[in-house]
Order: sequence, then C-alpha cells, then structure tokens
Amino acid sequence: MLEAVELKSVQHKGKSKETQYKNEVLRDFWICCVSREVSILGRKEVLTGKAKFGILGDGKEVPQVAMARAFNKGDYRSGYYRDQTFMFALGLCTVEEYFAQLYADPKHDPFSGGRQMNAHFSTPFLDDQEEWLDLTKRFNVTADVSSTGGQMARALGVAFASKLYRESKVLEDVKGFSNNGNEVSFCTIGDASTSEGVFWETMNAAGVLQVPLAVSVWDDGYGISVPIDLQTTKKSISAALSGLQQDEGGEGIQIYTGRAWNYPELVALYESGIGQVRKYGRPALFHIKEVTQPQGHSTSGSHERYKDEERLKWEEEKDCITAMGQWMIEHGIASEEQIEDIKAKAKAHAKEGKERAWKAFYTPVKDLISVLNNVFDDLEGKGYKELVEPGKKELKEAFNPLWNDVVQIARRTLLKASGSDPDDFSELRSLVDHQYEHAEEFYHTHLYSNSAHAALNVPVVEKQFSEDSKKINGYQVLNRFFDKKLEEMPELLAFGEDVGQIGDVNQGFAGLQEKYGKNRVFDTGIREWTIMGQAIGTALRGLRPIAEIQYLDYLIFGLEPLTDDLATLRYRSDGTQKAPAIIRTRGHRLEGIWHAGSPLGMLIHAVRGMYVAVPRDMVQAAGIYNTLLRSDDPAIVIECLNGYRLKEKCPDNLGEYTVPLGVPEVLISGEDITLVTYGSCVRIAEEACHDLEEMGISVELIDVQTLLPFDLEEVILSSLKKTNRIVFLDEDVPGGATSYMLQEVLEKQGGYRYLDSEPTTITAKAHRPPYGSDGDYFSKPNREDIFEVIYKIMHEAHPDEFEMSF
Repeated sequence: MLEAVELKSVQHKGKSKETQYKNEVLRDFWICCVSREVSILGRKEVLTGKAKFGILGDGKEVPQVAMARAFNKGDYRSGYYRDQTFMFALGLCTVEEYFAQLYADPKHDPFSGGRQMNAHFSTPFLDDQEEWLDLTKRFNVTADVSSTGGQMARALGVAFASKLYRESKVLEDVKGFSNNGNEVSFCTIGDASTSEGVFWETMNAAGVLQVPLAVSVWDDGYGISVPIDLQTTKKSISAALSGLQQDEGGEGIQIYTGRAWNYPELVALYESGIGQVRKYGRPALFHIKEVTQPQGHSTSGSHERYKDEERLKWEEEKDCITAMGQWMIEHGIASEEQIEDIKAKAKAHAKEGKERAWKAFYTPVKDLISVLNNVFDDLEGKGYKELVEPGKKELKEAFNPLWNDVVQIARRTLLKASGSDPDDFSELRSLVDHQYEHAEEFYHTHLYSNSAHAALNVPVVEKQFSEDSKKINGYQVLNRFFDKKLEEMPELLAFGEDVGQIGDVNQGFAGLQEKYGKNRVFDTGIREWTIMGQAIGTALRGLRPIAEIQYLDYLIFGLEPLTDDLATLRYRSDGTQKAPAIIRTRGHRLEGIWHAGSPLGMLIHAVRGMYVAVPRDMVQAAGIYNTLLRSDDPAIVIECLNGYRLKEKCPDNLGEYTVPLGVPEVLISGEDITLVTYGSCVRIAEEACHDLEEMGISVELIDVQTLLPFDLEEVILSSLKKTNRIVFLDEDVPGGATSYMLQEVLEKQGGYRYLDSEPTTITAKAHRPPYGSDGDYFSKPNREDIFEVIYKIMHEAHPDEFEMSF
C-alpha cells in the first residue's frame, strides 16, 4: 500500500512559482469555505421548511478540492451525493444552482430539472437536439443515482470505454468521445457503501480488465449511525482490499491512503496517483481516512445521538477546513486575519447565492398566488363568496405555500363548483389547466428519446424474400445479422458470459471474435451487475454495446443498474444524457426453475424508460435489433430460448429490414375471438388456433412483438371491435404481463366497450416451472389449455353451436 507523503514533504516548486502556488491554495480554501457555508445554510433551509430534505458535503471539502486538481477535461465522474465541493471547484455548480436543486426548482436546477434531490449532479452530454456534444473538451459528470453503490458499475463501464478507445484501431475515426483513451473515470463512494456487493464486483472487474478507474472512498467511520466495526473487515477498506494490491507485473489495483484534513498530502496523493492511472490505464483506490461529518449524516437526524463526546471532540479538532487554515498560516500562505476574512466573505457569498435561488424559485409562486386571489375576487363578485372563501383563507394562512399547494386550492375550489355555470369558472379552469401544462413539461418529459434518432422514428423497411431465400437455423440468422452489423458499425461491441471465444451458448456470435477481435466481441466474468455497468458506461461514451445476460432468470442479478440507472438516465438528467445500450438475453420455455423464466410483469414495470422486445423468432429479433441500432433508446431484447435450432426463412435483405416497435402483427386473421400473445407462446398459440379452426372457431392471433412500447397503433383494439372477445396469453405468473396487456387494451384503449364475453388471461402457475418436460407441461400454458379456454368462451356465447363434452 502506498502511504501518502507527510506535510513536511510539500515543496513550493521554486521561487518563481510561489505566487501562483499561493493563489491556487487560496482559491482552494475559498471553495472549501463556500461549500461549508452552503452545507450549513442547506441544513437550515430544510429545518425551516423551505426544502424537503438535505444531503450535504460538509467534512469532505479538502479532499474534493485536491481531487478536482487532478480532474482534466475529457474525464468523467460517477459519484456520491456529497461531492458538492468538487463541483464548485471545477465551476460546474454555482451556489444558486445548488440551492435551486435543494428547492426542487424545475426551471433553475441544471442537473435534473427538479427531478432529483440535492447534490445529485450531472453535466450535459447532449445539445438541445439530443445530439452528442464533444465530450473531450468538457468536464463530464454522469447523472448521479441515490441507491448506495449504484454509481460503481457505471463508473467501470466509463473506464472500460477509455481502454477500448486506447486499444481499438477501428475507433480512431469515432470523434468527440475520447483523446486516445487518456480519460480517467473518477468514482466516489462513502465508506459504508463499500459493503455493497456491487463495490466488490466492480473492484474485482476493474482489476481483471485493467481500466483507468479511480475510486475515492470518503471514510468518516459511520454508515448513518452504524460504525465501521460493523461495516468493514479490519475496519479499513484499503486493508480489506489488500489482496487486490497491484503486483510487480501490474496486475491488480493500486491502493493509496490519505487523511482528509491534510491538504498538501492529498494534493500530492491525487496528482501522483491519478497520473499513474492516466498513464498506464490501470485502476486505483484512494482511501481517504479521518473524514468528519460536522452536521451528521443528513437533515433527517442528529449525529449526537450515536457519537460520544470523545468522537465529537475529535471531529472538531480534525475538521479539514480548520486544519487547512492552520497549515496555510504555518507555511506563510495566509495570515490568521486573511483566513477569517475569507471565511466571512464565503459566508456572505453563500447567503447571497441562496437568497437569489430562493427568489428565483419562489417569485413565480407568489405571482400565481396573486393571480388566484384575483380570480377568487372575481368569483366572489359573481356571487360565489361561500365557495371561494375557504381557498382564500387557506392561501392567506399558509406559510410559504409551494406551487402544488396553490394548485390544490384552485382545483378543490373548481371541483366543488360542479353544477355551477361553467362560463363563470372558465378563468379558474384555465389557470389550473395552464399549471398542468407546465407540470407536463417539467416532470413528464424525456422518459424516452424525442430526437430524430428515437426508436419510434426509425423508418420501417420490410423484409424481402425470393425463391432463393433459404431456411436456416434461427441462431444462424442472428449470427449473419451480427456479422453484418459489426462490419458496418465500428462502434458496435458485444460482450457477456461466453459471448467471445465460443460465440455465446447458442452461437449467435460464433466465429465473430476471431473475425473482429477481442476488443469488439468478448467474454466477461459471471457478474451480471457490472456487465450492465459496462453497457451503461460504454453507451454513455458513444459506443453501441450489446451486453448479454445468459438467461432471463439471471437478469434479476443485473436488474438494479437497469431500473435505477439506465432506465432513468435520460429522465433524471432532464434529457441531457443518454446511453443507448441493448441488453440481450433469452428466456421462456425450456427446462427447470432457473432456465425457463418469463418474469415479464416484473421486468416491464421495473424498466420504464427502456423498451422491452419479445420477438417470436430470430428473423423478427434481427429486425428489432436493427431498429434499435439505428436509434438512441436503450432496450432489452428477449429471444426465445427454444428457438435457436428451429428453421426460419432468412430474408434476402438481412441487416437492412427493420421491425417497428409497438406495432403488433396479426399472424392469423379470424372473426370469433382475439388471442394476444408473444415470444415462445406464439408457436403454441398457432397450433391451438389450427385445432380450434377444425372445430369451427375462427381465432385472430396477434403477436405484440414489444411490451414496451405496447400497441401504439391500436391493432389489438381494431381486432376486438371485430371479434368482441379477447384472450391474453403468456408464460408469466398470474397477474403478470397478461394483466398489463389487458389493462392496456381494455382500459387505456377503451376496449371494454366492445366486449361481448368476459376477457380472459391464460398464464403459467404462480410457482416457477419444475424441472423436466412433465413439469413444464403442467405448469405452463400448453396447446390444450388454449383450446379449452377459448372453446369454453365460445360455448358460453353460443351453447347450441359449441356443445361441451369436457
């Protein structure tokens, strides 16, 4: 382990640079003092009710100005929600902007548009047209997440992209994302969060991959109230990770330690350590010890409840700003009077910025209150005094009412006016409607792409067949498709467990590593969380990853970074970042609990912000992949696990045709009843439809193709209008994706109006499928189940025509 240098080893770098050095130190101290005052004021704003919750960066100021000195344009941060000083130091956040986010101001929070709690930062990667900016000329901050440790996997992917840009010749013409791979991925995390599995998975992966990942651990000895004794082996994350220490051959991770109150030590530590990370492209851990928390963990409680007097006294003595000031005085950089003057000016600067932020946030609310009072006065003059009086009183008595409070009062008044002359309330109705228009813009945009490259804007190119079109195995269709795309798109990558050398367990990438190299088609360890992180991080940096999770059941291990990070990225960054990663997996029917899953209900509700495709065969899958590769939306594609060796007619224009998302396909036309399904159930449904046809029942079979988005053109509704009966079929548990489809068609599309029979769902059992063909048959929907359910519906509707004998 490399111990940091002592205070006495600091050099002033020569007399000629002494003034410059002093100015740099004074600026760093100024930033620290401003940040501390912001934390103090932030806590007060929460406790006085102006803000909802505060998570503050006090105690970490000095390490963060030191880290910022080593951060270059083109570098990336994936961080912890206490990095405000770092953001101030790089000029990426002003005091006003910090408080705008604390107040959840959608107009003036530049990091999330009021969508994230305070200290969750980001910088724009995209311009107003959602096109990439030149990220090599900017300080880059990937959009933060709250879930502890959630930033780790993404930071690994960002670092991995640097390695690819450094080593891959085919990426030399991809501009605006890298300067020959010299960028460092900075990651910050609190010490308690190093107990999370993703931390260990990431550090192991970084050591294996040898990528320029620099992880800083802010160690304040606690995880809220839980001491380090109950968190970390040996009470030290650097000691616990010592087995990963880099060896003489360069394998492993370099580990550095420093003390949070020692400014010159930290500056030297980061300058040297990050220099090594950047030069050699290798990972490092910076364990920053003896961090204090002057105000405790957050505004939700006091640390005096769990820290004894001795600890509190130690924290006061080791406060990093106090220590830095003393060091500056001892080394002639500033006098005691100058130190106090800087602190006083920082206090005033923070207060002024806070007040400007509050004024910008609250003036529109005050204006709306005034407008609403005028509307109430007008209604009072029209004889509605009794109706508006409660609202007027509530407005008058409320202490700093927020926007939503004013809208609630207006809406309640409007709702109570039911039965009154609508013309009298047109102004009040217009006021409420106008606020909801603002809310739509502020809070309900950027879940998916709105750019010219959005998946829903990709032109449809139909499949072309000829007499020469041959039937080949499904996996061969995919293999040929991926081959074409890898040749066309130098930025395309494919990786996952067994993807590289053997070409994935079902041979979709067979032979392609040999053809395109190990930087483009490659294996990973069994580590689903960080495979997803590699997908997110590389996609954030202009690459086009297809990241594989071997089986749909195992996607659960990688679900957290998808639901918390990738699915929300565009939304939580207010449309300023994107990561068009494609997650490839396979599921549905096969054998056994862990290889036969179809948990689509769980998945589609967890990843809103991504698209979820469920192609029935590999020809359709290739078309969906092509659509996604031409778009800038992230997606999950679930191939049919039992379809790889089924014969399919391969289109002549493989790699050119596209399958539109959200457009179901009518596979069999019918008149009596509509059957809606997807994936592997399609083939079973087709067999049942032919059986029913022999009994005189005409079934219209529809393959939804994608669950997100779902039937944008109301194809299913059109069928229901014709048949007046509908059945939803899949392999999920009862109440899973079939219930979602039913709600989409009957409620959202208004299909309930056209029903002549009760709508029905056919699903698997509530338990997972047992091993073996017998268990599969009795646990998942089969041909006979479909026949029986539909026949019973038709018997109920026409008992004389369809007699029951079973």
